[in-house]
Amino acid sequence: MKIVLVSRIDGEGALHYTASLARYLESLGHSVTFEKGTAERLGRDGVIFEEITGDMVVVVGGDGSVLLTVYKMRRQIPLLGINWGEVGFLADLEPDEANAFFASLTDGFQVEPRMRVSLSVGGKQLGDALNEAVIVTERPAKMLRFAVSIDGILAERFRADGLLVSTPTGSTAYAMSAGGPIVDPQIEGFLLIPLAPYMLSSRPHLISTRRNLEVSLETEKPAHLVIDGQITFELERGATVTVKKSTDPALFVHTGKNFFEKVNYKLRNL
Repeated sequence: MKIVLVSRIDGEGALHYTASLARYLESLGHSVTFEKGTAERLGRDGVIFEEITGDMVVVVGGDGSVLLTVYKMRRQIPLLGINWGEVGFLADLEPDEANAFFASLTDGFQVEPRMRVSLSVGGKQLGDALNEAVIVTERPAKMLRFAVSIDGILAERFRADGLLVSTPTGSTAYAMSAGGPIVDPQIEGFLLIPLAPYMLSSRPHLISTRRNLEVSLETEKPAHLVIDGQITFELERGATVTVKKSTDPALFVHTGKNFFEKVNYKLRNL
């Protein structure tokens, strides 16, 4: 197999582990390439995110490293996360589990697609989110007024500090911290969570991806839309954000671990 390695580059430990993992993978007969930023820190040649090709991408880092890799890849390639972060909901393996897993890959591997959310404003595509998109004020401590339309019908109007549009995968991330439910990633839906709403009656919604969803800003305050914590867009006053299921899901290597077992373990070891 051709395997591309991506490491977080803000610590020597992750880089040292990535270099040793590369040697181990090569000893198993795999072809190993490095992402450019990782390669530069290791004194090797590498490829930029947008030009990554191969059979598998292995990310050594936390959820932020996985999200950055998914966001920047031009074509989605099966990804395996090795946790070198705080919690790592998107990283299925711990470092001491990786060698045994790779040694077991004699007959290939299974791939688990994870839906992403596609966001656009006025027909202009902004990007796809694996975890969430969040709409917040440009200035702290200011509230926004939102109108949510489903299939062309006004479903709710409320004021809040912001609004999260999350995927089921993102339900264990920012959405969980904001009071949302944990959602099985095999369910395809949009999870809407108001951030600090003015009225307690403004509750999270889980909406089918088969519906047409739009979020409108009914305020004169400037706002930002942030995708997976990676890129920020300025929203004009009165903008309407169209939310759809992306046609290009993220692809994760299935390690055989049960989602709910993994979540239970992660939450108990925060």
